[in-house]
Amino acid sequence: MSITVIFSLGFIVALIGVVPPGLLNMTAARISLKEGAGRGIMFSTGVCIVVYIQTYLAAIFARYLSQNQDVVEILQRVAFVIFVLITIYFLVLASKQKETKKETEIKSKHGRLLHGMLLSALNVFPIPYQAYMTITLVSFGFMNFEKLSIVTYVTGAVTGTFAMLYFYIFFFDKIKDKKFTSQKSMNLSIGVITGIVALITLINILKEL
Repeated sequence: MSITVIFSLGFIVALIGVVPPGLLNMTAARISLKEGAGRGIMFSTGVCIVVYIQTYLAAIFARYLSQNQDVVEILQRVAFVIFVLITIYFLVLASKQKETKKETEIKSKHGRLLHGMLLSALNVFPIPYQAYMTITLVSFGFMNFEKLSIVTYVTGAVTGTFAMLYFYIFFFDKIKDKKFTSQKSMNLSIGVITGIVALITLINILKEL
């Protein structure tokens, strides 16, 4: 498969993963709105540095999983429990969330870079998501586990992530008054998404029994 196709697949997969309003893209948008686009981009750069590492690790992990089907089955069950717990956490958090206007100010651009890296590191969802998508793409013959293929895919994923963060930064002013931009709605959205993932995982587990 050509490098261009693999890069495009990485770009699209990452783009889809970052489309729903979440902690990273909404934080990037709010930083841009309050402190300027430069700091929003710096924050996004920090996010993408960690995303590169996470996606690369996910691809390596996927290569290992593809050779150990028993491990995949165990992790499926572990993932189901984790997604259920995360769903409960965010739904409960959303029901108790009180909107606050005050936020800690970080003036330095380097501070925003580190801020982006920290929040991205705390967001571990890209690892299982990218590992699953990598295994799926390899199974369909769209890519392989050779180093060039993995690096190309990871580069595409990072570019797709940055592109969506960039979109949120410069178009946030058009959606800033919508209800889904509130912290409560963000937590609710995350809870619903993880709930759907948990349901799909449960269905796959039941099919294999």
